[in-house]
Amino acid sequence: MRYILSSFLALHWAVVFALLAFICIDGNRGVAAALGVLGVAVQNTRFVDLENAVVVAPLAIALLVVAVLFCWAFVETLFNDPTNPDATDSVVRVAFMSASGVLSLIVVGGATQGVNGLFMAVAVQLAALLASYVAMLAERRSALAAAVPGTGEIRDAAHVMAKAAAHNSALSRISGRPGTNLRADTNLRDGR
Repeated sequence: MRYILSSFLALHWAVVFALLAFICIDGNRGVAAALGVLGVAVQNTRFVDLENAVVVAPLAIALLVVAVLFCWAFVETLFNDPTNPDATDSVVRVAFMSASGVLSLIVVGGATQGVNGLFMAVAVQLAALLASYVAMLAERRSALAAAVPGTGEIRDAAHVMAKAAAHNSALSRISGRPGTNLRADTNLRDGR
């Protein structure tokens, strides 16, 4: 089964983080423009080190790594193995944790540079990431539950059947009557 919502969300976040990395590389206002895309107007800064290569390169690489992880999650959702959903779930989980980590580092770095309004913008992005993760998880779990009966259900059914067979066998031994299979064979021989 194709996971339409999961594929779309993984592709969306891959494009968002790739564009942020690309905007961040711009020499004039790289980090300031990337923060502007997140919703922060960078005007009141104590230190104007946002164009420094020491700031731009690690941030761009971190954003690009997150974009690659979401691209990997997109590929996994397209070509997943329905019998092993854990592989796709782990890739999606790592992508979302990495994205949350990078956004948290942006908040910490912005706070040290005196960027105002960064916390609320990143909080909105983190809420969007959380909503996307929950939606992807819900789609995958519902598709898995609909496709394959749970092993717990199969075990429960087998357990109930084994208990019923043991109960019937114990009753037939206590009463001294032959089991149901012997009775059926006896009825066939007698013509009944």
